[in-house]
Amino acid sequence: MASQKTRSMLVDVARILFAKNGFESTTMNDIANASNKGRRTLYTYFKSKEEIYFAVIETELERLYEKLEEVSRRHIAPEDKMVQLIFAHLEVVKEAVYRNGNLRSEFFRDVWKVEAVRKTFDKNEISLFRRIMNEGVDKGVFDIRNVKLMAEIAHFCLKGCEVPYIYGRYAARDKEELFHYVRRMVYKQFGRRLD
Repeated sequence: MASQKTRSMLVDVARILFAKNGFESTTMNDIANASNKGRRTLYTYFKSKEEIYFAVIETELERLYEKLEEVSRRHIAPEDKMVQLIFAHLEVVKEAVYRNGNLRSEFFRDVWKVEAVRKTFDKNEISLFRRIMNEGVDKGVFDIRNVKLMAEIAHFCLKGCEVPYIYGRYAARDKEELFHYVRRMVYKQFGRRLD
């Protein structure tokens, strides 16, 4: 228990330093000093700065998945759950990127590093989409013949929207229209008729 607490604290300190100074300008010494732990303790948990960077990204992805799980447990219609999941995903990713300051540019500069860490999150999100789509099929509101494929398509389409959403390509005045089109897409593509 104490070792998990120490590891979490080191990840949090690293996140703050990466956000403030950027990945390149932060050293393992900086992390050890800011955490009031020695370098030996830091290296007990993380072999390199890259390893702690990946742990920071994993922590952010865990936060995102917890939010998605929370939305999936709401007692609302499956089609509304899918719409809310899409917006929850975009908002939490945007929040994570902006909360992490200088880390934001690292995130966009080295997307492949982030992609390597995202694999587990991506699988979990696709499973979550499948669960909700199956719920919709069972209730007769979705007409999806291949839920597995549709969940993957929905996930990768959503992933493709992250960067434009983060950069504010959809102005505040467009949010209502964006919501309308996402809702319409979910209802039509998954087989539900709009009233």
